[in-house]
Amino acid sequence: MNRIPVWIDTDTGVDDATALLVATKLEELEIVGVSAVAGNTSLENAFRNARDVLSLVGRKDIRVYPGAEKPLLIDLFTAENVHGSNGLGGAEIPLSDAPVETEKAWDALYEKAKEYKGELVVCPVGPLTNIANAIIKHPDIVDYIKVLNIMGGAAIGGNVTPCAEFNIYTDPQAAETVMRSGIPVNMFGLDVTIKAYLDDDDIAEISSYGNPVSDLFRDSNHLLYQAQERLYRSGLCEHDSCPILYTAHPEWFEGYECGIYVETQGTITFGKTVTDLWTDYKFDDRHCRFFLDLDRDRFAERIKEAYRSF
Repeated sequence: MNRIPVWIDTDTGVDDATALLVATKLEELEIVGVSAVAGNTSLENAFRNARDVLSLVGRKDIRVYPGAEKPLLIDLFTAENVHGSNGLGGAEIPLSDAPVETEKAWDALYEKAKEYKGELVVCPVGPLTNIANAIIKHPDIVDYIKVLNIMGGAAIGGNVTPCAEFNIYTDPQAAETVMRSGIPVNMFGLDVTIKAYLDDDDIAEISSYGNPVSDLFRDSNHLLYQAQERLYRSGLCEHDSCPILYTAHPEWFEGYECGIYVETQGTITFGKTVTDLWTDYKFDDRHCRFFLDLDRDRFAERIKEAYRSF
């Protein structure tokens, strides 16, 4: 099997941890690097959590690189109300003793993208600050990234404001830099990720597996569960696992070609991902796909299978 080289960029909160864990169990993927960015929690927490989660599953060989401590132009806005003060809902796991990388995320990503000569798939599941910094510092990186599979945005609605999703709202200038770069984008916004949920039976099953990874799942998700119960339904929306599982199983998802721009000047509309999915007028540049649906049963079963296998 020719494995797909994947770089994961994460603001390692609770659902990011699930995405990382699932990624290590997908035989279709070769994780060639991970980078941390401030978002759900501070960079310090995100960096530590990514290292510790990978160590917990015996993958200390995957290098984790520190990235941006704050957005490009605005102050950092975190989500500690749902991810806890440590980013993992207060759950504690052993500290990794892997060597600590000091090279900046955007430089390491650029080197890896060149190494894979245009075949690298990048999965950003947090604010897009690191990716924007890579584009700004290394403009030719656009020739070396095959596609960006992004968790972020919403064609309809939002979860921070009525029209903005957290990852984009946290650094809309970075998101707009990425959208204008010309790198092909697959965007997994709230339209699809709120359908990518584990129901109460799934949660109970994972929590019963009795291994360190399922214990982390059980102990870290209470705040997120409460928030999503208020917003959507009982259960857990596994937002960040969408781009990861799509990379391995694109046939499980339904998306449409479109143009996407990010509102950076408005007040009420700040951070809105503007698409031309349902408009008569179409943007001249339509190098993106926006995803709207998925096979929820297959999605949930694959996550359970990953947790069960540790």
